[in-house]
Amino acid sequence: MPDMSLEQRGFAIRPFEPGDEAGWVRCRVLAFLDTAYFDDVHPHKERYEGRAIELVAEAGGQLVGLIDVECETEPGTICSAPADAAHAGPAGMIWHLAVHPGYRRRGIGRELLAEAARRARAWQIRRFEAWTRDDASVNDWYRAQGFGHVQHYWHVFMGSREELAALKAQVPGLRPVSAFAHYLGEDEDLLERFERVHRCNRYDLILEP
Repeated sequence: MPDMSLEQRGFAIRPFEPGDEAGWVRCRVLAFLDTAYFDDVHPHKERYEGRAIELVAEAGGQLVGLIDVECETEPGTICSAPADAAHAGPAGMIWHLAVHPGYRRRGIGRELLAEAARRARAWQIRRFEAWTRDDASVNDWYRAQGFGHVQHYWHVFMGSREELAALKAQVPGLRPVSAFAHYLGEDEDLLERFERVHRCNRYDLILEP
């Protein structure tokens, strides 16, 4: 059976335009709502000073997918060091990658990534870097696209009095009522006192020429 075009699949991929911002925000919020990033709300889309690949997927007149990749000119200015020195060179950070929940499992995320990679290769970008929390389906998706796991750390949320006791305010009269922290240590047992903890995973995709 011949491959269908994107239009035959019911969506098209194109560059982001300023008039897309409201739809972009709506798509991102809905896409993240049933994930570990449910409260990571962005009221506006970021603007990038340097090179960036900003694509959207459109279906039926609405935005149903998006990807933003900020690309380095000088290695190390945006992305982490490569896991293998053989892949040294400018890289691209995937800041946003989302698909509307009503349009999942149609290949939209895969096609957005493929088009972003095609454009990145034209800029001699060597690899993509992406970070995600511990949703099994999302981590499985990255691996299925050829990403390799590189490292991880922990996102720790604190809200109860007992959890916030781990903090020491340095400002007189300042009493934290909630907090978000990164844990870079290796003793996972220390995190058992906190109710909401997420493992944040880094994945790299090597872009072959």
